[in-house]
Amino acid sequence: MGSRCRVAALQMTSGPDVAANLAQAAALLEEAAHADAAVAVLPENFAFMGLNDADKRGVAEADGEGPIQEFLARTARTLGLWIVAGTVPLRAGDDGRVAAASLVFDAKGERVARYDKIHLFDVDIPGRNESYRESAHVAPGRTPVVVDTPAGRLGMAVCYDVRFPELFRRLSAAGAQWFSVPSAFTGPTGRAHWETLLRARAIENLSYVVAPAQSGFHANGRETYGDSLIADYWGRVLRRLPRGRGCVVAEIDLEAQAAARESFPALGHRVL
Repeated sequence: MGSRCRVAALQMTSGPDVAANLAQAAALLEEAAHADAAVAVLPENFAFMGLNDADKRGVAEADGEGPIQEFLARTARTLGLWIVAGTVPLRAGDDGRVAAASLVFDAKGERVARYDKIHLFDVDIPGRNESYRESAHVAPGRTPVVVDTPAGRLGMAVCYDVRFPELFRRLSAAGAQWFSVPSAFTGPTGRAHWETLLRARAIENLSYVVAPAQSGFHANGRETYGDSLIADYWGRVLRRLPRGRGCVVAEIDLEAQAAARESFPALGHRVL
């Protein structure tokens, strides 16, 4: 692993057709590879956003097999690209709920990590007739995950997790140098909090943040905020894509990050 590595955040507008979503993802992954990214991060729900929340039960795959996971392994291997696969619905238990599993495939197409989304989005949007009960169909994860990648040690999170800084502290204590935050933020919460939360997690932990997002209006009538971005360890936004489908690429510089952590040792000053 060198001290510098290019990473990509991919922005999509996914719908209920898995094949169409995978075709959209394939084109963006190729774009990332052609831009010399070593790691590409797909958004939450990249392969499926159903007409109803319950629909994800019908497309859920067994852990380790199924068309979505086969696509990811094959594409990573073909492109020689590490892929952080937003979330994939994997069967999780006897009650029919699924895990929102963020999977990491290396450049040989081997799966090297799985993180199940811990914090589930059970909220009523203030001032809007808009409610979400993610836990009705998704089983929460329990375990934080950190994995070595060409871009450094990755701490994994998903969407609503970004509101819980204690998770990121745990990942940072385990050696994370960058965080993936694949998301499908709502329009109202995105406008209010998206950039602020991501930059805060970067600043607090002196870590890079790569946050790919869903963007636009989906077949189920939902609006997602978009604004996929990559922020550095000082909270500076290096690249962003406000709306639409596409790919943004930026460089992670581990040597510069290490120097900043040494000269500004806030991580070592923690008391509580």
